[in-house]
Amino acid sequence: MNEKLVRKLGWLGLVSLLSYTAAVVFSPLAYPGYDWMSQAVSDLSADTAPSRVLWSQLGALYMPCGIVCVTMCCVTIKDHFNRVLRAGIYLFTLMNWISTVGYTMFPLTQAGISGQFQDVMHLIVTAAVVLLSIVSLTLIAYGGLGQKVNPALGKWALFSLCLMITGAVGTAVLPHAYFGIPERFSVFACSGFTAVLGIFHSRGWERQEVL
Repeated sequence: MNEKLVRKLGWLGLVSLLSYTAAVVFSPLAYPGYDWMSQAVSDLSADTAPSRVLWSQLGALYMPCGIVCVTMCCVTIKDHFNRVLRAGIYLFTLMNWISTVGYTMFPLTQAGISGQFQDVMHLIVTAAVVLLSIVSLTLIAYGGLGQKVNPALGKWALFSLCLMITGAVGTAVLPHAYFGIPERFSVFACSGFTAVLGIFHSRGWERQEVL
């Protein structure tokens, strides 16, 4: 495959983030009574959500572009970095695949958790995504920043990891009325880092301080 084309495909990570942002911001317009401060983002794409069609339209590029981006990153890092940083990027890519396949197969049946099999599987997918996100970002932060392989990428991974942990802790300790706020920290940490990873990929891994 043409190397220039492979690198340019990294910019799809930014397209993915913009598509996801548009879905999160504008889908509530088609969901009367939706409270972003207390409700999860996944409520917008639930089977019975009135915003499901608009979500699908606005977020159409989110998952496919993100998958292509991180997969191309895996293709080009085999001759770069140390094992720790490469392992982090591979795990982050695995997380994206699990997220894409899992949430497509098991969307919420309705806003909230009804206890049906599909909803239980949605929670299992979420747990796997959060765990893999934390582990992968930790490895990238340590490999890039701690071992000074790529400090800039390590800093972004550390920032995303802090957002992820803040979101996870926040959803556990804050009152339900504010559940949606920290939850968005977590979801944007992953989609945001996908965009960052794609930009590093597009501009060349060998450049230490590209952002």
